Amino acid sequence: MKIFWYFLFLFILLPSILSAQDGLLPYHQKSSLFPASAGAMQFGLYGYDNPAVLTYARTANLMVSWTDSYNSPEYRRLGLFYAGRDFAMGLHSENMGEFSSSELYFASAFGSKGFSLGYRVGYVFGDREDMNRRNSYAVGALIRPIRYASLGLTWNTTFRPHGGEGVVDLGVRPFGDELVTLFADYALVSGRQWRDGRWSAGAVVEPLPGLRVAGRYFDTDAFSAAVQISLGVVGYTEQVNSESDGDRVYNTHSIRVGARDRSFLADLMPGTKYVKYDMKKPIKYQKFRWFDDSRTLLGLLQQIEAAKRDPEIKGLALNLSGMNVGKEFLWEIREKLKEFRSSGKKVVVYIDRGGISAYHLASVADKIVMDPLGTITLEGFLLGRMYVKGTLEKLGIGFEEWRYLKYKSANETFSRRSMSDADREQLQAIVDDYYRLAKDDICEGRGIAPSRFDSLVNNTMIFLSRAALEFGLVDTLGRWDAVDSVITTLEGKKARMVNPGSLAITRDLPDHHWGSKPRIAVIYALGVCDMDVGIAARKLVKDVEKVTKDGSVKAVVLRVDSPGGDALASDIIAEAIKKCGQKKPVIVSQGNVAASGGYWLSMYGDTIIAAPTTITGSIGVIGGWFYNIDLKESLGVTTDFVKRGEHADLGFGLLGMLPDRNLTEAEHAQIKGLILDLYKEFVEKVAEGRGRTAEGIDSIAQGRVWSGYDGLEHGLVDLLGGLATAVDVAKHRAGFGPDDEVEIVEYPVPGLFDLSKLLGGLVGSGTAFNRDIEKKIELLKFMLRYNGVPMPMLPVSLIDLEHWPFTGN
Repeated sequence: MKIFWYFLFLFILLPSILSAQDGLLPYHQKSSLFPASAGAMQFGLYGYDNPAVLTYARTANLMVSWTDSYNSPEYRRLGLFYAGRDFAMGLHSENMGEFSSSELYFASAFGSKGFSLGYRVGYVFGDREDMNRRNSYAVGALIRPIRYASLGLTWNTTFRPHGGEGVVDLGVRPFGDELVTLFADYALVSGRQWRDGRWSAGAVVEPLPGLRVAGRYFDTDAFSAAVQISLGVVGYTEQVNSESDGDRVYNTHSIRVGARDRSFLADLMPGTKYVKYDMKKPIKYQKFRWFDDSRTLLGLLQQIEAAKRDPEIKGLALNLSGMNVGKEFLWEIREKLKEFRSSGKKVVVYIDRGGISAYHLASVADKIVMDPLGTITLEGFLLGRMYVKGTLEKLGIGFEEWRYLKYKSANETFSRRSMSDADREQLQAIVDDYYRLAKDDICEGRGIAPSRFDSLVNNTMIFLSRAALEFGLVDTLGRWDAVDSVITTLEGKKARMVNPGSLAITRDLPDHHWGSKPRIAVIYALGVCDMDVGIAARKLVKDVEKVTKDGSVKAVVLRVDSPGGDALASDIIAEAIKKCGQKKPVIVSQGNVAASGGYWLSMYGDTIIAAPTTITGSIGVIGGWFYNIDLKESLGVTTDFVKRGEHADLGFGLLGMLPDRNLTEAEHAQIKGLILDLYKEFVEKVAEGRGRTAEGIDSIAQGRVWSGYDGLEHGLVDLLGGLATAVDVAKHRAGFGPDDEVEIVEYPVPGLFDLSKLLGGLVGSGTAFNRDIEKKIELLKFMLRYNGVPMPMLPVSLIDLEHWPFTGN
């Protein structure tokens, strides 16, 4: 949208500006419509005074202003102003009795909260000849290096002699917030002496949230006073304006609707509020900027934290119907809900159907409401894989596993008919930790004895609603609408359900904090390790380098959710992280999977944080080779070639994907040396990153996968926690306290919209089943592309394909 307005200005409006006639509405004449300098209060007069202030316009706002005069009934002003994110437009009309004029303007801004630039173009028309075609242009700058001071610079011009006016406005906040703002401004028309300039000064006080009182004195002895009252999404301003001679006293009235503002009414009538969450909405790492109603993990965790701190909010109500979220995400959400409850607030959960992972989340609640026709399944946990050695043989495809490390089992799917002893050992340990975590949390949350929990899992498993109530798994039966009565019983009075948008953190306008807040960068390394898909190392390394150089970024959180892949892609990012760590703290947060090449990404972090169920470690390298046995012949395909070079035909074969032959003995020896050399380098790099000896790392490596629990015990991770924990640690390592305000910036920058989802909907292929098939096909293509390449890669069986961001989404 912003690009469109720049285009409009450069190619349509600018030519008309350059041919404009004389005439310009002076800066201080606009004061009748706004009680303070442009940079002193919220985002000014919606870009009409200083367009650079629009960087503080967060969401859509519409304001209507009009004046009435006691002494001059014929004097009237009317303004209609709209402001959205970095853009504004408006219409200002003035009736002076003997003539009238109107100005239509467009404005936009770009930059940061610390420094921004903006422009405005206006077209004036009136009932006098000298008013018609009087166009104006303005450029503005807003400089806020610290939260205590604001400097605005504006130049208004018609590109005619004596047609320009420069304005400087200064704001000071003694306490660094909106409580008290002192301001002054100075305006000078081009061609005049400094002493001929006009100035004003005043103050804005906000004693209660959303209640603002402003007073402004002008060098002509004129004066204005205003009171602004915000009711949340609606606000009203009453302003009295007095000229120096007292001959003209007039009022300005303004009504605003749009974005939620601070409001003291919430403090006067707090009531009992519960934030409701529909957990059916997808939860992912990043969302597209347009047409995406999903939630992000970090955003949800931040909202729960905000609800804990918000005095209006007494509890949360979660509807788990239709929820489809991976176990690691659920654990992070559960931990945040546990923190929420520790503050003395309540959590109520509704569940209709759910397995052990969904019930694990629900068990954190004070009260669980179950649908009368619902079911709960405590099925336990399983890890397994499908073996296709026999299938490949029937197809005439051979596969050779290049495995020289005991636990590196990534290719067993293709090389075996059943699980190896080493793989069974490591997978059983992972499953045992899944069960251990769920059992401990559920028993604690529901007051169930551990032996009884084992009995429920092993002897009953499936619970209809009456049985679930009888066994103490839930507290009452009812549909989602029954949650209201449960909350009323909990609180002793009826509560009002509100959306997350009602939280205090969302009620704070950007003007609460002048200037750019110190930043914590969250960088997502998601999907397979590859140069162009998955983590897309070729692009991601530029993001890492950018935050390394950015002085406003005080610490970095690297979120890794990757099973590994290409060692080159992994190392490019790891080395960039290592350099970043030399300048600022780098905290690694491991998601569902951060093993093999995913651990390579993590190894240089100052602190590595994992969930108890995170699959980490798998420090090792493996390779494999698909080749033709008789598939080509059964299809009636033949191949032939000429070559120069003994090994030139090694990858040649069917469709360029299935080689004609296996490796020779000499080639096998070379591959073994490559794999073991790469493994040695991997171990040495981990030892350097973790401050350990190579021998110590080798003793827990050999391709062995570990849970977060065991990773902590063996020194591969430093702390158990989630993404919110990592952000808190990053703040602390950067020197900030828990209550200090920081801005979270995320990389890679999300796209505008999901084109694949749109196209999928058009052709009818956007179902969850089809997306799962697509991920499996993409994974197979990835493995075929790296056929014969030694890789730090995790077994496919340990990848939760349903919730795994293969392409980094």
